Amino acid sequence: MKSLRTIALKEAQNRISPEVKSPSSKISDFFGANVFDKKKMRDFLSKDVYEKLISSINQGELINSDDANQIATAMKAWAMSAGATHYTHWFQPLTGTTAEKHDSFFEPSGDGAIEKFSGSALVQQEPDASSFPNGGIRNTFEARGYTAWDPSSPAFIMESKAGKTLCIPTVFVSYTGEALDYKAPLLKALAALDKAAVDVCQYFDKSITKVNASLGIEQEYFLVDESLFNARPDLLLTGRTLFGHMSAKGQQLEDHYFGSIPERVFTYMVDFENEALKLGIPLKTRHNEVAPSQFECAPIYEEINLAIDHNQLLMDLMEKVARRHHFRVLLHEKPYAGINGSGKHNNWSLITDTGKNLLAPGKTPKNNLMFLTFFVNTIKAVSEHADLLRASIASVSNDHRLGANEAPPAIISIFLGSQLNDVLDEIEHSRISKKIKEDNALWLGIPKIPQILLDNTDRNRTSPFAFTGNKFELRAVGSSANSSAPMTILNAIVAEQLVKFKAEVDKLIKKGDKKDIALLTVIKKYIKESKSIRFEGNGYSQEWEDEAATRGLSNIKTTPKALDAYLTDKSADLFATTGIYSKREIHARHEIMLENFYKKLQIEARVMGEVANTAIIPAAIAYQNSLITNVKGLKEVGVDSKSSLEIVKKLSEHLDIVKTNIDAMLEERKVTNKIEDTREKAIAYDEKVKSYFDTIRYHADKLEQIVDDSVWPLPKFRELLFMK
Repeated sequence: MKSLRTIALKEAQNRISPEVKSPSSKISDFFGANVFDKKKMRDFLSKDVYEKLISSINQGELINSDDANQIATAMKAWAMSAGATHYTHWFQPLTGTTAEKHDSFFEPSGDGAIEKFSGSALVQQEPDASSFPNGGIRNTFEARGYTAWDPSSPAFIMESKAGKTLCIPTVFVSYTGEALDYKAPLLKALAALDKAAVDVCQYFDKSITKVNASLGIEQEYFLVDESLFNARPDLLLTGRTLFGHMSAKGQQLEDHYFGSIPERVFTYMVDFENEALKLGIPLKTRHNEVAPSQFECAPIYEEINLAIDHNQLLMDLMEKVARRHHFRVLLHEKPYAGINGSGKHNNWSLITDTGKNLLAPGKTPKNNLMFLTFFVNTIKAVSEHADLLRASIASVSNDHRLGANEAPPAIISIFLGSQLNDVLDEIEHSRISKKIKEDNALWLGIPKIPQILLDNTDRNRTSPFAFTGNKFELRAVGSSANSSAPMTILNAIVAEQLVKFKAEVDKLIKKGDKKDIALLTVIKKYIKESKSIRFEGNGYSQEWEDEAATRGLSNIKTTPKALDAYLTDKSADLFATTGIYSKREIHARHEIMLENFYKKLQIEARVMGEVANTAIIPAAIAYQNSLITNVKGLKEVGVDSKSSLEIVKKLSEHLDIVKTNIDAMLEERKVTNKIEDTREKAIAYDEKVKSYFDTIRYHADKLEQIVDDSVWPLPKFRELLFMK
């Protein structure tokens, strides 16, 4: 009888890619075809209602019920003309995935039926709030929750073989008004940042009335053949391999990065890119990543709320399209031990409604002063709230990756590049001349920041937060994460810092300082106060860990303890002043994140025990029995086989250790499950239950190296990683 692994390998070897046809040879012909964008709004709406909707998108102005009805009618007409029969409010609950409940446009009417979609259905729906993670905000018997339309993110049509559905991006809140999703706090953080940044921009340019945070998200992922995936219960249930000895060839030859994309993978990429482009996701880049079977895609920068919606939609698309190609997408941060994991680099900048990037140096001293203002305030904000930013990227899966020589360390630091570091050092150690009237001579001995700076900043992949020319890159976000969590925190802390900056500058101006002198005085102060977080060296080194400790920087390696930063007094003040989270909301989220952490470890422990007991141990015993039979047979003919006997002994040693530790882990899990305090339970799972994982895996992987390849039950790394 053939093993599941043998059948899976045969299927994988015989794959033929499906034919993929692009809608047009020009992407511009079909980009956004399934999006209710501004062009389609103009076509389906009256001029008056269109202008009100655009004003709502740009300025956040309310839409009245009459206008909502007209927008709903137009949206329905467009969607039905494209073949949609249903609509849904598309939202992002705290599960980490997206959610949707479909309703039909169809409604009975007298003797017949009509297609109907009202303004009230567009603006609000009522999914069950108790069935999603809520951290105790909603009891099981208190089911009501609301989704509310987010006009700033355009509606879109999701296609499948069976039909099309109009999807309306929404926030998700409880009956009592608390946010139960990722989007609502993000929108609040963006509003706070917009106001704070515009207020500071008024020092430099009175015409600026809005500042948008911009984001480009690089998405890394692995692909694995569907049959091999299904033959690995650990991949199927946890997203990562809990067992598996490293392949003789991994990434050590450095021959995969930017290499020729395998044809089967290329076909898949073209297919999901076409679907993404129709949904208005501006994918620009595709390439092989460092590890075998690892790849990356990246879009053009967008307004941050839309960029995150698009990334969530993209991950869903990638998984759906992968099935058409008999692939499975692995978005786990560390699906394979011994090779690079995956991240989601968040490239963040600030753009004014006049088209200026506030993090791009300018040609004049005035523009450079504006750049320095936002640049230094961002550094100061991260310095003040480094632990909170660390907490925002914490997860059970990202713990495997952070500091693992393919990702930044858990220590939050900022890389600027030697040129900018020198500029800040010069400013810090120079004196302000209040007697010189010319703007370009305010600082003695400080030249203006050269325009070439955009291309003169090196990269540092070991830095979690790096300046890369005209943006900051938060490299520590995990590949499976919803970027709303870290982006909510980043925008909130910068907003808070800009408010404090303006208050300090205004105070100096009120005392009689000229505006530019006041600006530079506070900038100089912030440069000095935030200097400890700037680091240009190798973040992977032990020397940096030691130095970071002397600087007073935190090095919180695990999620349960990192999440404590959400509940500090400093964080409470931040959330209160920016209005992003109420005390009840943040305590609920803290509870949800801890529960998510220990439940995922609980699942991994269960899967590890099941796979070891039902697949690995039986295979090893079967092979051991065949060797014992062989040893007995050799003795009967007078041959003393020391090598076979030695293998039998090795098998016994590894089997005993695996079984003993599996049983001990089970008992530890029983004890841990009785802990009532969520934080204590999460820490116990992390420090006690998970402590058995490495020992079990080590000895199971040793069995993999000994047991006859033909009877080993699980597809091996060489098959998972190098199957083309």
